[in-house]
Amino acid sequence: MKLGYYPGCALEASSRDYSMALERVLKEIGVELEPIKDWNCCGASAAHSTNHKLALALPYRNLALAKEQELTEVFAPCPFCSKTLINTNQEIKEASYKPEDSKYDGSIKVINSVDIFTRLMDKIQPKINPARLKGLKVACYYGCLLVRPPKLLKYDNPEQPTSMDEVVKKLGAQAVDWEFKIECCGGGFTICNEEAVLELSNKILEDAKENGAQAVIVACQMCQINLDMRQKAIEKKYEVSYNIPIIYLPQLIGLAMGIEPKELGLNLHFVNTASVINYKDVNISEKAEKGA
Repeated sequence: MKLGYYPGCALEASSRDYSMALERVLKEIGVELEPIKDWNCCGASAAHSTNHKLALALPYRNLALAKEQELTEVFAPCPFCSKTLINTNQEIKEASYKPEDSKYDGSIKVINSVDIFTRLMDKIQPKINPARLKGLKVACYYGCLLVRPPKLLKYDNPEQPTSMDEVVKKLGAQAVDWEFKIECCGGGFTICNEEAVLELSNKILEDAKENGAQAVIVACQMCQINLDMRQKAIEKKYEVSYNIPIIYLPQLIGLAMGIEPKELGLNLHFVNTASVINYKDVNISEKAEKGA
């Protein structure tokens, strides 16, 4: 099975661990990613605030190139990128944006980083051992852009999403009930306004810990960076201790499949991921030792 793929800038650089996990898990279930040839930055992080036309032209070029490759669907794992591509599709369909070449009609379906695994769960489940993660309590963190704005994305419940929770449950883990699954972590302010990121991300980590989460599961590289890379700074500023691993959804899937952690990029995180890598439910261990 081949799937059109738009990796975006971050997965080629700062979030290589996300890319590693995605590619390894999809390879395990026989899905071959077909990158858009000569793709360019979609402008998600800055173009919309500087030049509206450029913010549409950049993603349009990627979609037009995908059309030339005869792709009907494009998987964009970054929520910033997927939203930008979907927005351009919508503008083209509504004739709000009319590029001079008119080679593309807005027909390519853009798939996000949770939907892809929801759709492929029938291929994933035969590969996993549910007992591997049984009892592991995780907080599924959707962030701002996976389900919002709802009128544009039309994906899941924008206030109480459950799609990632359902995937996690099928892996054998336990998705905790918590309040901050769609609250903002500060996103792209991680460099220009670190104080805001520390404050917002602290609230997320605090609520996850209070509800018993042993890890936070994400599907956005910016969320992962803010909660993982900034966690030590958060602990210092607020005089708390979290030590909560921030795990990408495909990394958790890969662990359930028994894939080597280094192949999933779990050795590249700032917060040590050993507690998740080596997780073993006590009850399962005791039963195994007794031959149950």
